Amino acid sequence: MNIFSDPLRQLLARGFVTAITSFALLTPGAAVATDDPTPFSPADLLAVRQVSDPRVSPDGAWVAFVVRTSDLDEDRATSDLWMVSWDGDRTLQLTSSAKESESHPRWSPDNRFLGFLAARGGEDAKSQVWLLDRTGGEARQLTTLPGGVTDFAWSPDGTRLALIASDPDPDEPAPDACEKEKKKTLPPIVIDRYKFKEDVTGYLRHFRDHLYLFDLKSATAELLTPGDYDEFSPAWSPDGSRIAFVSKRDGDPDRNENSDVFVITARAGAAPEQLTHFESADAAPYWGAPAWSPGGNTIAYSQGGPLKYRDYDPPTLATIPADGGEPRLLATKLDRSATDVTWSSDGHELLFLLEDDRSQQLARVPAADGTVERLTKPGAVVQAYSRVAGRTALLLTRPDLPAEVFALEEGGMLRQLTDQNRDLLQRVELGAVEGISATAADGTEVHGLLVKPPGFVAGKRYPLVAFIHGGPVAQDGFEFDAMAQTLAGAGYLVVQPNYRGSSGRGREYSRALWGRWGAFEPTDVEAVVDRLIADGLADPDRLGIGGWSYGGMTTNYTIASTDRFAAAVSGAGISNQITGYGTDLYVRQYELEFGKPWEGLEGYLGASYPFFHADRIHTPTLFLCGEKDFNVPLVNSEQMYQALRSLGVETELVIYPGQFHGLTTPSYRKDRIERYIAWFDRFLKASSD
Repeated sequence: MNIFSDPLRQLLARGFVTAITSFALLTPGAAVATDDPTPFSPADLLAVRQVSDPRVSPDGAWVAFVVRTSDLDEDRATSDLWMVSWDGDRTLQLTSSAKESESHPRWSPDNRFLGFLAARGGEDAKSQVWLLDRTGGEARQLTTLPGGVTDFAWSPDGTRLALIASDPDPDEPAPDACEKEKKKTLPPIVIDRYKFKEDVTGYLRHFRDHLYLFDLKSATAELLTPGDYDEFSPAWSPDGSRIAFVSKRDGDPDRNENSDVFVITARAGAAPEQLTHFESADAAPYWGAPAWSPGGNTIAYSQGGPLKYRDYDPPTLATIPADGGEPRLLATKLDRSATDVTWSSDGHELLFLLEDDRSQQLARVPAADGTVERLTKPGAVVQAYSRVAGRTALLLTRPDLPAEVFALEEGGMLRQLTDQNRDLLQRVELGAVEGISATAADGTEVHGLLVKPPGFVAGKRYPLVAFIHGGPVAQDGFEFDAMAQTLAGAGYLVVQPNYRGSSGRGREYSRALWGRWGAFEPTDVEAVVDRLIADGLADPDRLGIGGWSYGGMTTNYTIASTDRFAAAVSGAGISNQITGYGTDLYVRQYELEFGKPWEGLEGYLGASYPFFHADRIHTPTLFLCGEKDFNVPLVNSEQMYQALRSLGVETELVIYPGQFHGLTTPSYRKDRIERYIAWFDRFLKASSD
């Protein structure tokens, strides 16, 4: 019996509301459109409700998902669990925590439980697996591993979980320790690893993420994979006898990115068997978990490019016999990123996410190899998908729509299931987004996006901001971009160029930057800017440029190459790779592309020209960074700020206390875009007509 046939009645009758602090029913079409919408503003940036991780229930009747919201009064962001019926008629909020977040919803195979991850019990609590029982009652904590759980997967019979759990830090006070104990002087941090720091995590010691087997009946966890390695992405075989996972065990795992697929019998004491042996990455954690075929004979995964181009080449689909053997690559002529692979229920096809030029689509290919078929259309980005019981839910975003859950119907038709941002979208006016292409000086075609300010008037020249993506192997696509919309809402023409090194255009386009950072980005940015000036859209005297991470680097490269930009904003970027060596996360990449500094400085100096030729920079530049950024540490922004200050160039440095590479505190996120706008307004609008 489907107890959710009338969800609200069942929740009230069975006391399920004790597990749901609050719930909401959303009826399509209930919101009223605003008569006078306003341009998208910094406050609206925080009003965006971020939907993620859709999961179809085993019976196909519901889709669970996560919604992340920002509370500026409390200055925190939290995530809650929701679900929507497959027909879209009912939407229920399952959790509502003012200070704690829930994530990673996973249905039990028998449809009875919804498992999720949450760190409840105070600021020092670790994330554990919790269960919501669909027959009623409060959510209950299932695991109590002292280091916390980062991932889990249900066994096919629903009696066990495969967990990824972290080693506890023996020097960290227990969550229930008294305040006096928590405030005692901590021992020195002793470092003896090649890779010794990680953004958010901090300094790394020999604490690893291991695979555990958890029995629900006895509530006990058994360690399956001891050793000085990390494990990721557990996946059960269809018969529940084995677990596939990903790990790096080729020598010192800190010194390589050679992840491989392993299989282990689901019992304590079993030895893992290594399936893949490619020199570079197999099934990297951010490419999705290994996928067992319905018969359990084959495992599908994504394989990276050669070791030299590990960070640049798009991953390719691969399968390998589950008992060992030679891998087989599929769709090798695709030359596009293929990730998040799953099998069709009959095992005849593989489904995957296909990244293409400014888009990402759901696609499929015969398991025996053959023609790739795109199941969704370009002009949008499919961020995730879930296919169960013949039903496919997509997490899809368009330039005019933040990510929402859609049902994929026959013939590629889409039916929207969630409408979390309806109220926001009905009271704001977004800038129109269109694709743009230009030709660089050497003849290379550069693609990107153009965001026009609301109320755009043809024939008028606008102040322009080139807003640069990070990566570099990433891209701006046909998806909702709150930062770009906020800049457009402030009256700017916004262009987002996918410079050489970006993804979505094939391996050669990405490889262009290998060992040549800064060689093409400025010319590619200038090409799209020139196109907009030539088309009569952009004012050549009011040009700005900015970005975060590699977007900040590209900003630095560009203002050290030309004086045409009247203002720049450089966020969390680097301009001195010699300083970066040993202080950031990229030592492996530095050594692979530039060698070791003491063996030759040519590559380092070539990639560091904005700092070593700072005297070429005359553009007023605002630098920003998180205080605790271990990805591109604050020292890099400090160096560039100091250089421009020494040279008498107008500059300012903004440091966000306690923030890492990605800003998470809502007030800081709002402050950042407000400072972007204020800086550009100061230098680009002073002479506006």
